[in-house]
Amino acid sequence: MVMPSILLNFLFPPPPSLFVATMSVIAVLTLTNVGYNEFKGKHMQYSKFTNQGGAKKENETKLSSRTGMLLFYTPAFLVGLFSFLVFPDQDLRFVLLALALTVHFFKRVLEVLYLHKYSGSTGLESVITIMLSYTFSTATTIYAQYLSRNFPNPSIDLKYVGVGLFLIGMIGNFYHHCILANLRKQGEKEYKIPQGGLFDLVICPHYLFEIFGYVGMSCISQTLYAFVFTSGTFFYLMGRSYATRKWYVSKFGDQFPKNVKAFIPYVF
Repeated sequence: MVMPSILLNFLFPPPPSLFVATMSVIAVLTLTNVGYNEFKGKHMQYSKFTNQGGAKKENETKLSSRTGMLLFYTPAFLVGLFSFLVFPDQDLRFVLLALALTVHFFKRVLEVLYLHKYSGSTGLESVITIMLSYTFSTATTIYAQYLSRNFPNPSIDLKYVGVGLFLIGMIGNFYHHCILANLRKQGEKEYKIPQGGLFDLVICPHYLFEIFGYVGMSCISQTLYAFVFTSGTFFYLMGRSYATRKWYVSKFGDQFPKNVKAFIPYVF
C-alpha cells in the first residue's frame, strides 16, 4: 500500500505492543477532547481558569499553584532521568530522546521553583489528571523508542532536525515565560496584557514554542506514538490558547489588541 510505504520513510514501524497501541488511542482521544472542552468553556482547573468554566465540586481539595505545578512535572522528569538506568547502552536516538524529555521537564521544574509568580490555587483533580498525562506519555514515548531498537531506521533521518526544533522550542518557551514572570512586580496579583516577543502577535507564544519542542522530540523519536501524542497536545493547546484569548478580551475589553491572535500568528 502506498501510504504505509510513504510513512515508513519517516517513521519506525509500530511496535507489536498492545500497551503502546492503547496509549496512542487514549492520548489522541483524551487530549483532543480536553482541547474541545476548552473551546466550549469547560476548562482544566489551573492558572487563571481555576474556578472558571468547570463543574463546581463541593469541598474539592485545592493546592497552591506552585505545589500543583511541581506535581505536574516532577514525576515525568524522574521518569526521564531513571530511563537512563532502566535502559542502559542504547543508541544515539534513544539517548537524545530521553535527554530531551528529561531536560524539558527539568526546565519546567526549575521555572516553577524560581521563575513563575503565583496568585491562585489548582484543583486536585486537575493536578492528578495533568500529572498522569505527562508521566504516562513520557514513559510510553521512551518505551516505544526502546521497542523500536531492532527495527531498521527510517530512510529519512529527522533526529538532528528534531534537536534543532527542540532547542528552538525550549528557548522560545523560556523567553516568553520570562516576559510573563516580569509582568508583575513582587506582591502584585493583578493580570496584565503581556507585550514583547511574539506576544505582540499571539497571546500564547509560550504554547506555540511548546509545540515546537514536542515536534522536535517527535522528530528525534520518529515513532508513531510520539507524533500521535504531539498531535493531541497541539489540539489541546490550541483550545487552551483560544480560551485564554477569550478570557483576556472579557477582562480587558477594548484595551486588548484586536490583531493579537490566540496561537498561530496572523492565522488563529
